[in-house]
Amino acid sequence: MHPDLQALGRAVKLAQYRQHRALDSALSAVGTTLAQWDALRAISRSPGASARELAGATFQTEQAFGALVGRLTNQGLVERRKGHGRRIEHHLTPAGERVLATGRRVADEVLASCFSPLSDTDRVTLLGLLQRLAEPATT
Repeated sequence: MHPDLQALGRAVKLAQYRQHRALDSALSAVGTTLAQWDALRAISRSPGASARELAGATFQTEQAFGALVGRLTNQGLVERRKGHGRRIEHHLTPAGERVLATGRRVADEVLASCFSPLSDTDRVTLLGLLQRLAEPATT
């Protein structure tokens, strides 16, 4: 038996879509968006990273990330600092750290709900399968 790959692809996309909608809705209730919170999370993981590095980490173009981080800077959540040469480094402010922490609590609740139909064993299996799909292809 061969699975319908288009149905499989659509099911993955639908699960992701529902998760993103739930996260965006819950995060908006605490004053941020999924894109903003994800950018804060990426900066927290890699303080001092460049816009190029952070754009890649958040699955955005450099231009889109630049616009987003501009808004976060105007909100007092991110600070840009001159780095080596022309490099601009990104760091969270204390206010950015607070929004990130609040967002983490919200995300934990939302994700627990999103994955509630699966047992812990199913979640471990799903994570392993998705990680295998994310690995670079070898030929």
